[in-house]
Amino acid sequence: MTAAAERQSVDRAVDLLAGLVLEDGRRWGEAAVPEQWADARAVLDPAGAPYSYLTRARGYSKTTDLAGIVIAAMHEQLPPGSRAYGLASDRDQGRLLTDAIAGFVARTPDLRGAMTVDAYAATTGSGTRLEVLAADVAGSWGLLPAFLIVDELSQWATTSAPRQLWEAVTSAMAKVTGARMVVLTSAGDPAHWSHKILEHARTDPLWRVHEVAGPPPWADPERLAEQKRRLPASVYARLFENVWTASEDRLTSLGDLRACVVLDGPQEPRRGALYRIGLDLGLKSDRTVAAVCHGERVGAETRVVLDRMTVWQGSKARPVDLGEVEAWVLEASRRYGHARLVCDPWQAVGMCQRLRVSGVVVTEYAFSQQSIGRLATTLHTTIRDHHLALYDDDELVDELANVRLRETSPGVLRMDHDPDKHDDRAIALALAVQEIVGTALPGVAFETYMRREIAGRDESRADLTDSQRAAAREQARLERQAERLARIRPRCQHVWSPERLVCLLCGEPAPEPRP
Repeated sequence: MTAAAERQSVDRAVDLLAGLVLEDGRRWGEAAVPEQWADARAVLDPAGAPYSYLTRARGYSKTTDLAGIVIAAMHEQLPPGSRAYGLASDRDQGRLLTDAIAGFVARTPDLRGAMTVDAYAATTGSGTRLEVLAADVAGSWGLLPAFLIVDELSQWATTSAPRQLWEAVTSAMAKVTGARMVVLTSAGDPAHWSHKILEHARTDPLWRVHEVAGPPPWADPERLAEQKRRLPASVYARLFENVWTASEDRLTSLGDLRACVVLDGPQEPRRGALYRIGLDLGLKSDRTVAAVCHGERVGAETRVVLDRMTVWQGSKARPVDLGEVEAWVLEASRRYGHARLVCDPWQAVGMCQRLRVSGVVVTEYAFSQQSIGRLATTLHTTIRDHHLALYDDDELVDELANVRLRETSPGVLRMDHDPDKHDDRAIALALAVQEIVGTALPGVAFETYMRREIAGRDESRADLTDSQRAAAREQARLERQAERLARIRPRCQHVWSPERLVCLLCGEPAPEPRP
């Protein structure tokens, strides 16, 4: 097709779109605002970018515009007998698209008799056919789409079937000369896989991206205000302001996570660093994950560095080989300065015993409602404050971005995940972070804690001064004393000092005298 012919096809298609009759009796061209005109012209222009990623707020005529655009393309641009496809999150959403097409055909005199429309398909007199495919229905490989429209991509499920539909149909675009695609959706959660596609589109020369901020100009301000009062802030921002925003129950935001990705890859052992290995065991459906971390001083703050993470995936037919995990932990502990292992002992009693015999120091972190809450809170604040250093691992970042915080009881949180997601990497990382961040006693400087740990591990090290060893031994004595008092206080009969200030046996402050 020559350039002049392409321009004529664009003009004819846009004219047809402009003449479609809306539900209120106006023509599309009379009601459309500049943002709608710009998107329609760009999508219908064969000489422009073949792929479009458009985002608009709720109520911004998304499905209606897609229906009008595909009608114009089918009648004025697509070759006879070609195939167009509409992708939707489910059959109900797909039915909205064909209903919108049927409405235009019924209301627009020039289209009456020119198209036949049923529940999930529309066909022109030349045999050009649109079929609506739902993300919850299998069977999409082998299609050859000349024109593809994707409705509300950010609302698709995060399970494997929708991803497979997207990959199957969009990968076929390269097989059809001149094929075009338009994604029109409202903003969603940045952790959703549709956001990765948007990020790619923003930088790829074959994509055009247009994100319209704010609600449609015809929206009622009072009704918007009511929605804002009633909906969670993140939901309102996504639906009515068209802002990609994480849900309130997410462990962290994608922005905070990316701020933590500052390393160029797994880290080699460093002399003088104190390492911890967080281990989360899973045998079949869950995975086994080990995370090696250490703490370091950055200004006045403590930063936790992820040095290495390894994942073992098992199945019902072939569970994770715990012997392989045990050998890895032993080698990693020796390599990373006799790193201490932190794990839930439930599935690892025998492993922990054998590792102790081999010289690995093991801290058992028994999972309970309160202890899991501490893991969730510590990991959340560490990422939020950018006190965690990660290397660029797409699967780790994706998992952390999708972990949710559930309030199991007032003030007690736990990490959770959607049915199609995992949190094994997050748990292993949180175990190591908790051991590094939460072990030092309140008020104890990080340097003192580090010296105490080093001295406790090997007091003969030449790089410690006598005063450092003495300070570490004194700190260890105070910690042992605090632990002893914590054990005896609940059973102490209390012998109060003459001044009735403290108990002479356990040191507990005396109660206030009653008036």
